[in-house]
Amino acid sequence: MATRRGFLASLLAAASLPSLGWAEAGSPSHLACAGDPDGTFSLHGLRSDGTEAFRLPLPARGHAGCGHPTEALAVVFARRPGTFALVLDCARGTVRRRLSPPEGRAFNGHGTFLAGGAVLATSEQATGTSEGVLGLWDVEGGFRRMGEVPTGGVGPHDLKRLESGQVLVANGGIATDPTDRTKLNIATMRPNLSLLDPLGDGVAEVTELSPDLHQASIRHLALRADGTVGFAMQWEGDPDVLVPLLGLRASDGTITLAQPPEAEARLMQGYAGSVAWSGDGIEVAITSPKGGRIQRFDAQGRFLGHASRPEVCGIAPLGTGFLLSDGLGGLLALQGDEVRPLARAEVAWDNHVVTL
Repeated sequence: MATRRGFLASLLAAASLPSLGWAEAGSPSHLACAGDPDGTFSLHGLRSDGTEAFRLPLPARGHAGCGHPTEALAVVFARRPGTFALVLDCARGTVRRRLSPPEGRAFNGHGTFLAGGAVLATSEQATGTSEGVLGLWDVEGGFRRMGEVPTGGVGPHDLKRLESGQVLVANGGIATDPTDRTKLNIATMRPNLSLLDPLGDGVAEVTELSPDLHQASIRHLALRADGTVGFAMQWEGDPDVLVPLLGLRASDGTITLAQPPEAEARLMQGYAGSVAWSGDGIEVAITSPKGGRIQRFDAQGRFLGHASRPEVCGIAPLGTGFLLSDGLGGLLALQGDEVRPLARAEVAWDNHVVTL
């Protein structure tokens, strides 16, 4: 493995090297960030059986990332709000670019590739107001900043590119202090889902939930092949009030909120850390690291069952079921309510597992 100093010094010009695909990076199916026992951090390429395709050091804690559709390039974002994103050549084990947001902007942990991989879109917020913007970067031009478009809300987090080329953004609604992440507007927050055309006319549609759910911060998204999006929420209101933590947005914009049994709802402790569709698209599940719980629902939002795992958060499609990761180094397969161990690493997996 390259040393951290040598790794971070290897900022290579994209045009000087031939592109390599994901097979040359060990054929990973997923990406995940982790904290290492010595206090350092790393990005891991994972195969579907839980084995490691590669491990690359990071300069600080990573939150989530996104993989290029054809090249073995991953963009890893700092824990939000953050000031760095690394473009990693996962086949060569080098840093292709280190991205910094423009003055007055901060990265918010997520991104996605657009236009067949020609453009990188990054979730960002204004450091003074937390108003959301989608940053646009020219990949073929060496990740040059092209511009930005408003996301139509405050505190954007996750985003997904739809088949139409539009992007759905989870605007969490929370304004934060740029120095210490203190939440500034819990009493007045207004999260929303924003549909926008980042390379065209900007915001096309903004959807808010009912006023009694204005403190349900919409955080993470999972996209099914038919365009249905599952969205995970984190409740910032009275902890004794039970609210849905999973919503479903149909391709026509219709919203359905999933309602688990009351006892199940309490076990989630008002916090859904991640969301994913099963590999066959039949089920959608959310995780709660606070509650050590995974809840499964059908595509209409009906509760199907649960599984327990301490510190579980990361979830992604695997086979016809799910891949899980936890803060204890575990990688697990979930099929129905059965959790099966795949592998364990001497790391603490971070919040998300990203599918390639």
